[in-house]
Amino acid sequence: MTLDDLPTPCLVLDLGVLKRNLALMDRAMARHPGVVFRPHLKTAKSRAVAELAAPNHGPITVSTLAEARHFAEGGWHDQIYAVGITPQKLDLVAAIGPGVKVITDDPDVASAIAAHPAPIQTLIEVDVGEHRGGLSPDDPALLAVARNLGSKLAGVFTHAGHSYAGRSPAQMAAIAESERAGAVRAAEALRAAGHRVDIVSLGSSPTALHAEHLTGITEVRAGVYMFGDLFQAQLGTHPENDIAVTVLASVIGRRAGSVLLDAGAIALSKDRSTQAARDLGFGVMWDLDGKPGFGEAIVTRAYQEHGVVETAAPLKVGDKVRVAPNHTCLTAAAHERYHVVDGSREVIATWDRVNGW
Repeated sequence: MTLDDLPTPCLVLDLGVLKRNLALMDRAMARHPGVVFRPHLKTAKSRAVAELAAPNHGPITVSTLAEARHFAEGGWHDQIYAVGITPQKLDLVAAIGPGVKVITDDPDVASAIAAHPAPIQTLIEVDVGEHRGGLSPDDPALLAVARNLGSKLAGVFTHAGHSYAGRSPAQMAAIAESERAGAVRAAEALRAAGHRVDIVSLGSSPTALHAEHLTGITEVRAGVYMFGDLFQAQLGTHPENDIAVTVLASVIGRRAGSVLLDAGAIALSKDRSTQAARDLGFGVMWDLDGKPGFGEAIVTRAYQEHGVVETAAPLKVGDKVRVAPNHTCLTAAAHERYHVVDGSREVIATWDRVNGW
């Protein structure tokens, strides 16, 4: 089977590009001996990808309990569920198994965790600049959460999502150092108050790649680096064209200066992350071999099932193309499986994904 045989739209994963991106992170992490790498599977949501990114059932990060259950059933038992837990979900976590750690920044939730009969280990979420969730390293509530957790306190957890605002290696390194320092400061405050802090966990793809040193950190998490996307390419997370996941689409209409694709908002997502840098609309159309053979052919409009690409390429109705996504996490979430290639049009495997919550 080749890409020509597949119905569209569908998701294509280039195994060779995936392996190059994994190797790039491996080299970055090798600069920090003794620091555990815990890949985030929130983008991939695939056991087949996990076998490459976290071999031998190594530690992983997940973003849904559906993922946690899926990977636990596949043998990955050391997990962090990296979304703030609610008391109503504790029974679900316990049913998956004792290897799933959770996060919180709330004293009342900490009390609920402590009261739950299952040995649910918990990390306190620390805000190091993104201001999405977590407590400041200097917030007195940090100690209150730790006290309420008691023996279920496992450590501290940060996410430097604001690293995506960086535009140079020097800026990324500075954000990485700020994240490291904040996580360590929180851990030291807890230890000074008599709490045991085994895990000091930080993570984002840019900071994982650009951190100059990780003194005081025990583990690093990152996820989107595996597949990459147009925005991550602009940030320098991976080489410009090393985007492992694309959407296979068919040309369904032609106009002067544009073509119409059967991949719209539901297949591509409406994420406009590149708007913050060099705006690439809703994605860029590549040729069937996964190369930018049409120049900068931008998907300028995305309807529910239609995508409009500004291009003078001599395409006809029925031709197939691939669209490189703005934000691969959201694009991949629209699909149930990967059609795997390895540098050619031949489909060598089909890998399932786990969607939902």
